[in-house]
Amino acid sequence: MTIEQRAQSFLSVLRHCQLLGMTVEQADENGLVIKLPYSDLIIGNPVTGVVHGGAITTLMDTCCGISTVCYLDEFEICPTLDLRIDYMHPAEPGAPIFGFAECYRVTPTVIFTRGVAYQQSREEPLAHVVGTFMRMGKGTIDSQQVPAASGGTA
Repeated sequence: MTIEQRAQSFLSVLRHCQLLGMTVEQADENGLVIKLPYSDLIIGNPVTGVVHGGAITTLMDTCCGISTVCYLDEFEICPTLDLRIDYMHPAEPGAPIFGFAECYRVTPTVIFTRGVAYQQSREEPLAHVVGTFMRMGKGTIDSQQVPAASGGTA
């Protein structure tokens, strides 16, 4: 199973991501890109159509968490320990939002990630994010409970 297939498989078991229509656009050893399409479900201000910050938080927590499959040899459950998001400016209504995340340090107990939310270009971010995720180890989950996401080595 490729890294992109592992990332898509992981995303496909997250019900809230399915409801929001998130898709993996790219996943490899350089990081992960997830697309969040614009929809009525993510509007924070119905008058202006501006996206709610919680939708961007959901996108970036998911993106950082799933980016771990780009760096780990086997699937592991890695819950969020800490997530910090600095919002630069609001998203343009009507356009999809992309999340990019990469792991910049992997230790035996914690994975450190960083990324950006953007619409047109990563060089014009809507938000910057850093997150840490706890490694619980591959022995703590039953691979039958996570269909296809536990797919072996990268």
